[in-house]
Amino acid sequence: MQIVEGSVEHLDELTILFNDYRIFYRKQTDLEGARIFLNERLNNRDSTIFTAIDEGDHAVGFTQLYPLFSSTRMRRMWLLNDLFVTPNYRGKGVSKLLIERCKALAMETNASGLRLETEVRNNIGNQLYPSVGFTLNTELNFYFWENPVS
Repeated sequence: MQIVEGSVEHLDELTILFNDYRIFYRKQTDLEGARIFLNERLNNRDSTIFTAIDEGDHAVGFTQLYPLFSSTRMRRMWLLNDLFVTPNYRGKGVSKLLIERCKALAMETNASGLRLETEVRNNIGNQLYPSVGFTLNTELNFYFWENPVS
C-alpha cells in the first residue's frame, strides 16, 4: 500500500471515492459535482489530498486536509476534513496509514497539530482516532452557523 499526494492524475478514482464518502454521510450521489469540487481543490491548491494506492495501482482511500491557523498558538494547523476507505479495504490499516501521512504533513509544515470532527454515531471513527493519538476535546463547545441562502 502506498500513500501518495493526490493529483489530477487520480481525479477519476478520487471522484468515485469522494462521492462514496458523501453517500456515507447521507448526501445524494453527485459524481459530476464531486469531480468539479475535487478538481477545483487540486487546481487551486486549496487542500491537500492523500490517496491510498493498492498493489494493483487502484485508489482505495483518501484523506483531505484544509489549512487553518490558530491565533492563540500563532501557527498553522490542519483540518483533517475527510477520511474514507473503500469497504473492501477497511480493517486493513489503510486509515491509519493515511492518518500517519497527515501527521507527517503537520510536522513538515511545523503545524501545531491536526483537528477533526466526526459524528457521535461514527463508531468506527470514534474508535480509530484515539487509537492513533487524537484526544477528544470535551472542554470546548462547537458552534456552526449555516448560511440560509445555500
